[in-house]
Amino acid sequence: MKLKKLITLTLSTATLALFLTACGSKPSETTASKDSKPAETKEAEATTETSSQATAETKAASVTVKLGVVGSIYEELWAPAKEALKNEGINLDIVQFSDYVTPNNALANGEIDLNAFQHRIYLKKEIESYSYKIEPIGNTFIIPLNLYSSKVKSVSEIKDGDTVAIPNDVTNGGRALKVLESAGLIKIKKDAGFNPTIDDIESYTVKIKIQELAANTIPSALADVAAGIVNGNFALDFGLKTDEAIFKDTSLKEENYWNLIAARSEDLSDPEKKAAYEKVVKAFQSSETEKIFDDNFGGFFIKAGWDQNLLSK
Repeated sequence: MKLKKLITLTLSTATLALFLTACGSKPSETTASKDSKPAETKEAEATTETSSQATAETKAASVTVKLGVVGSIYEELWAPAKEALKNEGINLDIVQFSDYVTPNNALANGEIDLNAFQHRIYLKKEIESYSYKIEPIGNTFIIPLNLYSSKVKSVSEIKDGDTVAIPNDVTNGGRALKVLESAGLIKIKKDAGFNPTIDDIESYTVKIKIQELAANTIPSALADVAAGIVNGNFALDFGLKTDEAIFKDTSLKEENYWNLIAARSEDLSDPEKKAAYEKVVKAFQSSETEKIFDDNFGGFFIKAGWDQNLLSK
C-alpha cells in the first residue's frame, strides 16, 4: 500500500525587463523607469518572500523523534502514523535493532527518544534488572498465542499421550499454560504466580505431554506434535491464519501482555517533548493503523488499551 506524498506548492515570479529605446528620453524619466516596478511584480515578490519565510519557519519548528523497534514488520505497522505526523511537524525516524536487549538500553542512554517493541512484563523485568528510568506512554497492540495443529481439527480430538508444544521462555511459556487451561486440557494451581511453569500444573484433564521448544521452531514442529501454542508473529511468518487455530488465546484483556510505547521518565517533565510524544501515541492509535492490522496481517495484531491515556498524569 503506497502512501500519498504531500505536494508543496511553490510560487515563482517572472522578472520584468524594461527596455528603453527612446533616444530623446529625459534623464529623470530614465531614472524613474529603472527604480519603479509594476504593482503586480511587487505583489508577486512579496508573496514569494512570505512563502519562503513560512517554509523556513515550518522547517525550524519541525522535530525528529527517534523510535526504536525490533523487526522490519514495524516499518509497515508505523507507516500510517509516520505519514500523519508530518502534518504535525514531526519527523518519525524508525530505528531498527536486531535484538530485544538493546532498545531499552539505547532509550535510557538517550540514543533514541521512544521505543515500541515490548509488552509490560518484559519492560518490568528490564527495569528490575537494570534500574532503567523509562515508562509506558501509550498502548499499541497484543499478539495472540493461539493453539494450532496439523493433525486434529479441535481440542476435543486431543487424547491421552499426545504431545503439545509450548514456548520455552518464561513469559510466553506461562501464558501458553494459561491458554491450555482455558482450553480445558490442564488445571493450574491457584497459588501459582503470574507466569506459571509446568511444575505449577495441578492436574491434567487430558493426560498430554507438554514439550517446551524455542518459540520460533514450534510452527515447523507441528508435524511432529498433536498441537502447539504459536506466537502470533511466528504464525504469521509460517503462513498460519488466525481462523485455522483450534483454540484462540483468551488472555487478550490481560494488560501485562499488551505491547507499548516507552519513553524516558525525565523527558515527560519537558512540556514540548511530552506534547510531541502525545502526538506520536495518538497518530499510532488510529483507524488507519487498525486497518493495517486487519488487512495486512490478518488479525495477528489486535489493538489493546487505546482508551487509556497514560500521559494524563
